[in-house]
Amino acid sequence: MKTNALLFLTAGTKRARFKDPLSSTSGSVMFKAVGQTLFSTGLQNPKHTAADKQGQDYEVRTYHATKWVSTTLSGMELDAALSKGFRRLFSYIQGNNKAKVKVEMTAPVSCRVEPGAGPACESQFTVSFFVPEEHQENPPEPGEAEVFIESRKEFTAYVRTYGGFSNDNMKRQELLKLLESLKRDGAPYVEHPYYVCGYDSPFKLTNRRNEVWVLRKEQE
Repeated sequence: MKTNALLFLTAGTKRARFKDPLSSTSGSVMFKAVGQTLFSTGLQNPKHTAADKQGQDYEVRTYHATKWVSTTLSGMELDAALSKGFRRLFSYIQGNNKAKVKVEMTAPVSCRVEPGAGPACESQFTVSFFVPEEHQENPPEPGEAEVFIESRKEFTAYVRTYGGFSNDNMKRQELLKLLESLKRDGAPYVEHPYYVCGYDSPFKLTNRRNEVWVLRKEQE
């Protein structure tokens, strides 16, 4: 677990200069476990149900109610907030919690983005790790005030998957592509917040998996 977490921790460092020669996700390794899907990282993922009808260039997933360990930051740059937030959460899973227990690394690392009111305004970023199944009922209480346990209700998201070493610009471009697809299909969606997610360490050079999530707007 420690090795996998350390690999995530180095995201945005020198390794990020590599480009993924297989930016398509068609070759991603995916296999089924009991009640959940594990991607090529081999880490636990939150359970979800895929809709019968999918978009031509995005998925529709309903995520079950789950607990996540999270931290919220404000700033102008998504990747900088993601890096700082990751370090806080990494400290938590390494035992900086009131139970002093180590918690397994999971995937994805998600970041909820609440854009600022204007181009010169700070956005709010909530970085989260999915709490593994063995701790879902009673997650260790965080040892720092900036870290908290988040109970996410069931939600449905439109998901666009892309490869390569992601950065702020790629995240924005992939989000815009997803929004264009949803407008094309007349799919009801919530403009914000939105989520960006990563599944792989920077040492994985091919078949990388990144996602952007836009929440489905529930019909009244």
